Amino acid sequence: MRVVSGEFKGRVLKAVPGTSTRPTTDKVKESLFNMIGPYFSGGIGLDLFAGSGGLGIEALSRGLEKVIFVDREGKAIHVINENLKSCGLEEKAEVYRNDAVRALKAIQKRDLKFDYIFLDPPYKKQQLVKLLELIDKEGLVHQDGLIVCEHASEITLPAQVGGLVQSRNEKYGIIGITLYKVEAEDEGEV
Repeated sequence: MRVVSGEFKGRVLKAVPGTSTRPTTDKVKESLFNMIGPYFSGGIGLDLFAGSGGLGIEALSRGLEKVIFVDREGKAIHVINENLKSCGLEEKAEVYRNDAVRALKAIQKRDLKFDYIFLDPPYKKQQLVKLLELIDKEGLVHQDGLIVCEHASEITLPAQVGGLVQSRNEKYGIIGITLYKVEAEDEGEV
C-alpha cells in the first residue's frame, strides 16, 4: 500500500495488522481520486473509518490542507499516527479514536463543515445510509463538497438521502464507490 500521487507519491504506508481493516487498493484509490479531484487547492477532509489512514493521507498528498482521521480501533490509530509521521503530515491532521456516530456528533459541536468526507465502513456492518442521514441532518458537508462511500459492489445505495443526492456510482470488481453531493438549492423548483 502506497501513496499513489501528489507530494508524497510512492511513499509506502503501513497497514493495520490483522484482518479487521481492509485497505483501499491502489487501483481503486487512483480511480476514486480521478473522479473527485484528482488534485485539490486546499480544503478540509474527514476520513471516518480511517483504518491505516490511506485515503486521508492520499487527499493530503493531493492538496487538501487538513484531514481529521477517526477510527475506533486502537491498532488503527497507532498505524495512522505512524503513517502521518513518516510523511511529515502530523501538523495537517487530527486523529481520534471514536465510534463513527459519536465522532460525527462531536464534529457537529465544533461547527465544522467538510469539503470531502470519506466513508469506508466494514462491509459486513454497512451503516452508510444511517451515516449519510446524520451528515445531512447536521450539515457537515459544504454546498459544493462530496461524500465518498466505499462499499461492496453488490450494495445499491439510495439515489437520495435527505438533502444529499447521488452523483456517481462505479464498480471495481468487488468494490463499489458511490459519491453524494448536497442537493443544489434550485433543484426541484420549476
